[in-house]
Amino acid sequence: MEEYSIQARIEEAAEVISKLYSDKPETCIVLGSGLAPMAGRCKIEAEIKYSEIPHFPMPTTPGHEGVLLIARVGNTLTYMMNGRYHYYEGYSTQEVTFPFRVLAFLGVRNLILTNAAGGVNSGMLPGDLMVIRDHLSMFCESPLRGPNLDSFGPRFPDQTHVYNPEFIETILSISALKDIPVHTGIYAYMKGPQYETPAEIRALRMLGADAVGMSTVPEAIIASHSGMRVLAISCITNLAAGMTEMPLSHLEVIEVGASASDRSIDLLEAFLDAAAL
Repeated sequence: MEEYSIQARIEEAAEVISKLYSDKPETCIVLGSGLAPMAGRCKIEAEIKYSEIPHFPMPTTPGHEGVLLIARVGNTLTYMMNGRYHYYEGYSTQEVTFPFRVLAFLGVRNLILTNAAGGVNSGMLPGDLMVIRDHLSMFCESPLRGPNLDSFGPRFPDQTHVYNPEFIETILSISALKDIPVHTGIYAYMKGPQYETPAEIRALRMLGADAVGMSTVPEAIIASHSGMRVLAISCITNLAAGMTEMPLSHLEVIEVGASASDRSIDLLEAFLDAAAL
């Protein structure tokens, strides 16, 4: 996509979304695998299918419906993305992250990313939650590749605090108060769709990774470039390759993510209230 056409597409998509509701949320939540039930606990003010938004692709991964909601989580009005895109579906990283450019254009300043991830750290078990404090993006084609969109951010953005330190401190305090155990760790991005080999997991562990997955990092890079404050939480849905004799399956990812959804939702609801977003 050429620079001029990217901006034009952003504005076309934003125009459609802006007509959904009179108030404009400043926070967006991306519902990862297993977290779709969160939408059922909110007051839905408006919704639109991705297919009805110009230039939004449709997700093809099971568990990702492809609906943008405007929902009240407690007192906080949010955009809620029920479904995301992945590089392995055949989309470029620019296409994967296009919705976040649109949301930034609409005034979103806070992004909460959730995902299902494989546990690389042996101290984590399926069903555990991990707040991402940093990531490994070496296997991610940068979504910033190509002409820079100067109106969003600089050509060479700093990556020291992609994940907002204040948000991390707040959610850790909430987890202690609510007795919801969470880890903090480093999330490693891999392109997929195949799961990693045992050798790749050993290499990622040597590099300091605690969890591995196929999403979130491109979104976080674009959000950070656009000036958003980012919080990201992984649900550890399985142990990574080579750490158990059981073969990996997407069904397990969905099932474990669903079983942990109540704790994830409780944590996010309390975070939104405490952070007063």
